[in-house]
Amino acid sequence: MSKKKRKHEPEKEVHEEQNVQPEEVSQGASEETSGESEESRIEELEAKIKELEEQRLRDLAEFENIKKRLEKEKQQAIAYAHEQFARDMLAVIDSLDNALSSIEGAENSDEALAQIKEGIELTLEQFKKVFAKHGIELVDMEEGFNPHFHEAVMQVDSDEHESGEIVQVLQKGYKIKDRVLRPAMVSIAK
Repeated sequence: MSKKKRKHEPEKEVHEEQNVQPEEVSQGASEETSGESEESRIEELEAKIKELEEQRLRDLAEFENIKKRLEKEKQQAIAYAHEQFARDMLAVIDSLDNALSSIEGAENSDEALAQIKEGIELTLEQFKKVFAKHGIELVDMEEGFNPHFHEAVMQVDSDEHESGEIVQVLQKGYKIKDRVLRPAMVSIAK
């Protein structure tokens, strides 16, 4: 056994010596390669920074382009917001033109007045249809005076109405959805 140990012991010493030498060599080599690897790492990082800066500039340019496009679309939407309403009103204008043309062809004044009345009634119905289509409606008068929808322009004495009730509508009011376009002008009882 002692012989075996002796054989193993020198081998260990040889291995230890061999291990020491390669480590020293590898440390020297790693110092050289670490200097090179640090430089290459710095170059990689600088390249990455440059790439990220370019990407940031591209993103900023794209953002500005989107912002300009949205602003242009917004301006166009504002400019043409009433386009559909205007198209719908063209039929009403045509009715008024037709009413005027029919008056010129009337043989007597009674016939002309009847045609004028009929033309005005038809035109008024078209107005109501266009308004309803676009959410425009008359201010309600049945629920009584409401300062949000009615404007009291005068007070009158009335035995038939209680104080503050609407006596007469002087001018109709209109609203679009819940927003008042024009309040109704009314007279109310004292």
